[in-house]
Amino acid sequence: QGQLVESGGDLVQAGGSLRLSCAASGSIFASNIMDWYRQAPGKQRELVARITSGGRTNYADSVKGRFTISRDDDKSTMYLQMNSLKPEDTAVYYCHDMLYGYWGQGTQVTVSS
Repeated sequence: QGQLVESGGDLVQAGGSLRLSCAASGSIFASNIMDWYRQAPGKQRELVARITSGGRTNYADSVKGRFTISRDDDKSTMYLQMNSLKPEDTAVYYCHDMLYGYWGQGTQVTVSS
């Protein structure tokens, strides 16, 4: 649908960093709770981080202290700063909005050991 577009995935060594971006149309982004999910091969899609329109954040235990979710309302863009990456972070990362239920196409993150 093109309402949410992720970018920034790449191949990185363990311990490295990446920043993912999710560009949304303004009508979706405003006053909306936005999520980052990920899905590793053979596993269910899991919630990684969430940010409310007021900037409140929540994280999966597996990424706390390493990942930071943020949003720029002027640009209708959400970010996921990922530090100290581990091989188990390898997955396709998706952005999602709570209000309309849209999903992006995903961006691949691969962490080599």
